[in-house]
Amino acid sequence: MLRALSLTMAVLVTAGCAVAGNEGGGDTGTGGTGPITFATGRDTTAYLQPLLDRWNQAHPAEKVTLLELPEAADEQRAQMVANLQARSTRYDVLGLDVVWTAEFAENGWIIPLERGFFPLDRFLPPVVETAVYKDKLWAVPYTSNAGLLYYRTDLVKKPPRTWAELREQAQEVTKKHAIGGYGGQFLAYEGLTVNFSEAVQSAGSQVVSPDGTKVTLDVAKAGTALDFLRQGLREGWIPTESLSYKEEESRLAFQEGRLAFARNWPHAYGPARAELGGKVGVTMLPGLDGPGSSTLGGANLAVSASSKHQQTAQEFIRYFTGLDNQRRVLTEGSFPPVWTELYDDPELTRRFPYLPVLKQSILAAKPRPVSANYNQLSLVIASSVSKALSPPYTESARDVAASVKSELEEILRTQ
Repeated sequence: MLRALSLTMAVLVTAGCAVAGNEGGGDTGTGGTGPITFATGRDTTAYLQPLLDRWNQAHPAEKVTLLELPEAADEQRAQMVANLQARSTRYDVLGLDVVWTAEFAENGWIIPLERGFFPLDRFLPPVVETAVYKDKLWAVPYTSNAGLLYYRTDLVKKPPRTWAELREQAQEVTKKHAIGGYGGQFLAYEGLTVNFSEAVQSAGSQVVSPDGTKVTLDVAKAGTALDFLRQGLREGWIPTESLSYKEEESRLAFQEGRLAFARNWPHAYGPARAELGGKVGVTMLPGLDGPGSSTLGGANLAVSASSKHQQTAQEFIRYFTGLDNQRRVLTEGSFPPVWTELYDDPELTRRFPYLPVLKQSILAAKPRPVSANYNQLSLVIASSVSKALSPPYTESARDVAASVKSELEEILRTQ
């Protein structure tokens, strides 16, 4: 009874906030209960449906239906935005990339949530911040993420800590074993923005301030980061085909034995171990002078402002982000959980030996800018860096970095 009363009060609070921030919207039935849909990126590990089935068995009048969106984040966002701009009631719960929170909140597409209804104090602190915009909670963290360096333990004696060590080892492996040295996500999309941002951070700079209000890109350091990637492509230890890699292509290239090193998210660990067994090692991304810095990734769950069943949607989010399901997110989906205590669980660390490294990487990771214009910022970076990584390299890396900085500053001036 107390729990039901708590949620009712939370919904009434969020209803008022949603109406205030969404003038002109139709009757969305803010406190409604009933069947809901969960729109999220394609489930490549088939772990989601069993979790949904557990909810459906316990809530026959409030069943949830999975709506799988494309695998690529850019395409997921495009479909969600088209739906939300039309004020469609098709989506109830939204699986958002952590960088979309500000944009979706600013546009009134999602509703603010009551902090006290969710156990946020038991989540990793940096992860919670990805769900906050203008001091309000707009979503609930569901998975976290940080980039990791995967390597072949049968080909590499000691994992690299610096770019110089990565280059030396990748060149050696390429020469001895006739396979690619290193690959990341270098196609012109959000993944390239992430890879470039990590390189810039690992060189000692940051693209934009955490609050998204100022471009902080150091042109010299960004040029050094871009030159490192260019050097790998020119020298051949970064294979040219990696310019077409997204997450899945780079994951397959590594687990199929075509790469000795690969930058990817933690979800790639399970399939790689299944294919390569004990030949898979994981470490922090290398940097210019020591361990580098990852970009903080992950997914948050939000409630559509057009949903007719927002009370059920919030109850479902609370269920889906609970401790038991967070354990299953890791054990069955190979995605990093958001509950801090799971990273120190002896049983889990035996099964997933990369957890201590991952926790360290998440706590040291840099968030992407909290900006309603993040998509514009990302498009500029991905487009410019993609051109800069492709021959004939007519423009210096430093000039590319200066141009990127100028374009980003223009976007922030007009926001």
